[in-house]
Amino acid sequence: MSLRVARHWTVLTLALLSAPAHSQDRLRVVATIPDLADIARQVGGDRVEVESIAVGVQDPHYVDPKPSFVVKLNRADVFIQVGLDLEIGWVPPLLNQSRNSRIQRGGEGYIDASESVEILERPTGPISRAQGDIHIYGNPHYWLDPINGKRIAARLAGAFAGLRPAWAAEFEAGRAKFTERIDAALDGWLSRLRPYEGREVIAYHNSWPYFARRFSIEVAGFIEPKPGIPPSPRDLVRAIDLIRNHRIQAIVHTVYYDDKPSRFVAEKTGARLVTLATSVGGAPGVQDYFDLFEYNVRLLVAALSETE
Repeated sequence: MSLRVARHWTVLTLALLSAPAHSQDRLRVVATIPDLADIARQVGGDRVEVESIAVGVQDPHYVDPKPSFVVKLNRADVFIQVGLDLEIGWVPPLLNQSRNSRIQRGGEGYIDASESVEILERPTGPISRAQGDIHIYGNPHYWLDPINGKRIAARLAGAFAGLRPAWAAEFEAGRAKFTERIDAALDGWLSRLRPYEGREVIAYHNSWPYFARRFSIEVAGFIEPKPGIPPSPRDLVRAIDLIRNHRIQAIVHTVYYDDKPSRFVAEKTGARLVTLATSVGGAPGVQDYFDLFEYNVRLLVAALSETE
């Protein structure tokens, strides 16, 4: 460690040790991704201050653990993570450096949102690195099902109420309003995608099982040969053959991956390339959790309707 970096962390440590005690005002909430942050904001309303560590165009598997994040966590009353080892490379060092017992695993302010939902694609049998970046506890992209958004909101409302019992009714009202909005919006999203029920697409990366299940879209395969492994020329040929053999007309890409392989496959097959947002802030105009699904449904309907 350089002298400059050592001094920086020394100053940071002293700042954390001298941080003022928490007031009983608004709950300070830090979430790992903007989707969890937005749900927390909608549940908590004016009673919470919410920040997200990752941004919407960022791969949540890989986030640089900056010292400024440690300061946020030191002051937090609540920490919310996706879990399922999605953030395994960067959350543990941040929590350790935060010196905040409230938000450590098992603490009153620690929330693993994955414990609120049904998890898909839990691996069975032996697991090795040869299989790529396998999530051993299941696919972590569960927030891309709006029903899971409702379940997360319920979990947060209960946790917030436990920390601020006097505001429990307000948190429950926030949860109820969020749930009502999801129910109303979901009816419309399902209706717009119903004409394409069972339609096959190919995806670059396995980010979409929850979204696909909810909206009855079939993911026939992936351009990546294994999760996290860039495709070789042979893999691109395999994807091209799959598209032609299954007459697949849409390629679903994820915003933070290099789109050159997907574009190449699209050019060779004539399939429509559609880049969807995986998180709030992941595309222009996607400012909250509802915008996320509105954006993705609109682009997917446009892509699939062109194939008729």
